[in-house]
Amino acid sequence: MSDHSFDAAAVAAYITAWLKSYAEDAGMAGFVVGVSGGIDSAVTSSLCAATGLRVAVVDLPIHQAPAERERGRRHMARLAATYNGVEEVTVELGEVFDALVASLPPTDGLARANARARLRMTALYAVAAGRKSLVAGTGNKIEDFGVGFYTKYGDGGVDLSPIADLVKSEVFALGAHLGVDEAILRAAPTDGLWGDGRTDEDALGASYAELEWAMAHEAGEAPAPTSAREEAVLAIYRRHHAANQHKMQPIPVCTVPAAIRYL
Repeated sequence: MSDHSFDAAAVAAYITAWLKSYAEDAGMAGFVVGVSGGIDSAVTSSLCAATGLRVAVVDLPIHQAPAERERGRRHMARLAATYNGVEEVTVELGEVFDALVASLPPTDGLARANARARLRMTALYAVAAGRKSLVAGTGNKIEDFGVGFYTKYGDGGVDLSPIADLVKSEVFALGAHLGVDEAILRAAPTDGLWGDGRTDEDALGASYAELEWAMAHEAGEAPAPTSAREEAVLAIYRRHHAANQHKMQPIPVCTVPAAIRYL
């Protein structure tokens, strides 16, 4: 892990310029961001809004905890009041989700949680298509490349990933720099997919700070474990990292040799 101080101002400016350049080069009008009430979506939507391009910030409730939704709605309203071109959109998905689950064969909790994420992805792309916009991902480096803590073709289905090179502590620092609401900065990170109040730490078995250390250790940038807890965290990190390679690696393609393909 680097001993250097994180320069939030420089990073914000760099990502904002990158986003604007990418959209303009692609001939797109702006961005669509799903807003959950958490830090990752708050930072991503703030960076997109700072480009000056059109941004649709989208509330996608599926039996959402009221506190989470209220944080997200306040954030959306603040962005719309601060930046020109920011549009608040709400797509109510609760009844659609219930109908989907009712039509499926019996499924477990994880399948239903992933269905929520995939339903939201479908809605975001529908919103984006009507606005000639790119769907901006909200995953950070720990989630996307460390433990694979996202849904394939759900929140992992995006056009570009502005904060995927930042670990969680850097995302929080960027949020503070960008003026993200204090309630979001204080809130325990959660994917909001289960409807039972569980946090990301509950689901993963370790905090983001602990997982940052483990990821840095695996890259040779942090010292070896010095306690039983660090040994346990390292095991947790390695287990998630190995189990979720199917998300982090390119989709395998069966390449048929010419000797088999042709007579």
